[in-house]
Amino acid sequence: MSGSASAGSADGPAGQTAGRSGGPGGQAGGQAGVLREPVGPVATQGRVRLRVRYCECDPMGVVHHSSYVPWLEMGRTELLRASGVSYADFERAGIYLVITRLECAYRAPSRYDDELVVHTRVLGATRVKIRHGYEVYRVAPEGGAGWEQLVLTAETTLACVGADGKVRALPEWLAGE
Repeated sequence: MSGSASAGSADGPAGQTAGRSGGPGGQAGGQAGVLREPVGPVATQGRVRLRVRYCECDPMGVVHHSSYVPWLEMGRTELLRASGVSYADFERAGIYLVITRLECAYRAPSRYDDELVVHTRVLGATRVKIRHGYEVYRVAPEGGAGWEQLVLTAETTLACVGADGKVRALPEWLAGE
């Protein structure tokens, strides 16, 4: 897998539900469509910019630790989209990527209205799993000196399953085969 992409702001994360036999774009009863292949190089790194919303903060005005998880998902789904394939395309084909491991290290607080950049990269893949690494930075306010402060590092491992919840192989182009 090679290449990189830069994505702009995303409106929100795509759904990822394990063991579901239907759902948005999914096929019930294990029936699956065909997943199209990317039209160009597969993106292995990308960026998503976002602004912290009030609802993502705790009563002290600091981003709640759980708010970072959807932002990591935004990074992953936009990385797929930069390759020309959406997570919805996976669901229509009866393919789901479910988190089996999440590890976060909180480095500095983020607050309401901070502008953040989520840097996402593929760390590696096997036949059935893919690993991503993330760095979340706070960027300078408008007119600032342009600095970025690291606020979070994270890694996820996702397993590939079918609509029946059983493990299946990743698409070859995603596994780097």
